[in-house]
Amino acid sequence: MSDSAEKFTRQTLLDVQTLTPHLFTLRTTRDRGFRFRAGQFARLGVTKADGSTVWRAYSMVSSPFDEFLEFFSIVVPNGEFTSELSRLQPGDTLLVDRQAFGYLTLDRFADGRDLWLLSTGTGVAPFISILQDFEAWEKFERIILVYSVREARELAYQDLIEALPRREYLAEYAHKFRFIATVTREQHPGALNGRITTLIENGELERAAEVALTPEHSRVMLCGNPQMIDDTRQLLKARGLQLSLTRRPGQVAVENYW
Repeated sequence: MSDSAEKFTRQTLLDVQTLTPHLFTLRTTRDRGFRFRAGQFARLGVTKADGSTVWRAYSMVSSPFDEFLEFFSIVVPNGEFTSELSRLQPGDTLLVDRQAFGYLTLDRFADGRDLWLLSTGTGVAPFISILQDFEAWEKFERIILVYSVREARELAYQDLIEALPRREYLAEYAHKFRFIATVTREQHPGALNGRITTLIENGELERAAEVALTPEHSRVMLCGNPQMIDDTRQLLKARGLQLSLTRRPGQVAVENYW
């Protein structure tokens, strides 16, 4: 079967950055025909030594307008996919589905004043993509990125996040942005200490953001640990924030990778 007839393209790995023993980023070339909305994901494939291919879904970190694709990954001990992925080096080949998927995109919300992006671990990936796109800055009056990790060294993309408001096309909107890091297993200067759910329950998250979580004004995206997503959804539901569905617009958006 020719490459053009296959459901995937073969992309070349351009760069691999190891952040911790369990976290790394990778950047690949991008097929000219590959289109996606900020917040979406692609299925990546790696070919094993026995010739079989393993596929997993990964959100794009890169902007829809970048000429490359970037992904953020955790190494799962003895994981069939990430063990193979983490061994790749620049020049190696990575398979990328021709079609992007996913609904963790801004069109999930018809209205709203404040955009909350709540993430744990590598779940920050789609939010980095969304924040590099002009749409979010134009659509909302406030944008609050909450990034929760276990240890401070796991806080990835700090330079990119801090530089966002200084980008020429975003500079006039810089006052809208608030970044809140939270570390759960240690104290870290400039970061909150505790899980996202705990910080919502005790009000600390809203105090740090200087804005309240309300059904009227808040639109919330969740990505990361499945338990965090489930627990946070329940907390938000108790406050009247409902999951946004095609048939019923709401205030909360999550992603399903299956």
